[in-house]
Amino acid sequence: MGLFIREDPGYDESVRQRGFNRYKQLLSIRFGQWWKVNLLTLAGCLPLAAGIVYSIGVSSVLVLLPCSLLGGMAAGPFLAGLYDAILRGLRDDPTPWRDAWARSWRQNWRGSLVPGALLGLMAGLYAFMGMLFWWAEMLPSLGTVALYLFSLLLLLSLCTLYWPQLVLFDQSPAIRLRNCLLFCVKYFWRVMGAGLLQLAYTAILVLFAPWSLFLLPVTGAWYIVFLAQLIIYDQMDEALQIEKQYEARR
Repeated sequence: MGLFIREDPGYDESVRQRGFNRYKQLLSIRFGQWWKVNLLTLAGCLPLAAGIVYSIGVSSVLVLLPCSLLGGMAAGPFLAGLYDAILRGLRDDPTPWRDAWARSWRQNWRGSLVPGALLGLMAGLYAFMGMLFWWAEMLPSLGTVALYLFSLLLLLSLCTLYWPQLVLFDQSPAIRLRNCLLFCVKYFWRVMGAGLLQLAYTAILVLFAPWSLFLLPVTGAWYIVFLAQLIIYDQMDEALQIEKQYEARR
C-alpha cells in the first residue's frame, strides 16, 4: 500500500486496523471482490438508466413513471447485493464473494423490490427535474436549487441507513425507518457527512458527463457506497450490535 501513500511502519494488514489504515486495509483486501460486484450492479441498473434517458429524450413524465418503477424494481436486488458485499468486507466476513452474492439474492431479492422501485422512481424524478432546470429559459432561483439539493441529500442519507438494515436484518420497513430516524438524530453530523459525500460524488458524475461515465466500470457505485458505510459503520455496529449478532449465529 506504499505506492501512492507513504507506508506506515506500524501497519499490519493481518490485524484489523482503525482510521485511515482501515481504509487502506479494506481496499487492499476487498477491491477485486467489490469491483466485480460493482460490474454486476451496473448491469442490473441498465434498465433503469435506459428508461430514464428515454423518458427525458421524449420529455414525458407518463413514460418516466413506469420506466423508473420497473427499472428500480429490477435494480433493487443488485443494489442489495452491493450493500451486502460492502458490509461483509467491513465486518471481515470470510465468505467467498460469489457465494455471498448468491446468498444475498436468495435472501433479499423479494424484500428489495419495493425499496428498489421507490428509489428508482425518485432517481427518475430527480433526473427529470434536473433536465427541466437545464431546459428552462430562466435560471431557477437559488432557493429552488437549494431545496432540490437538500431533498436529494435527505434521500441519500436515508438510503445510507436503510439498505444496510435491509441486507443485515429481517425487519419490517416501519422498524427500519424508525431506526433510520433514531440513528440520524443521535449521529446527525456523521450521517449528513456521509450524505454530503455521496451528493458531491453524484454532482461530479453529472457535471462532467459524459466523460465521467468512463469512471463507472472502475469506481461505479461500490466506491462511494464503501466510503459512506465506512464513515458510519462503527456507530451503526454500536447501535445495532451487527458483529455480535453475526458472531452469535456462527
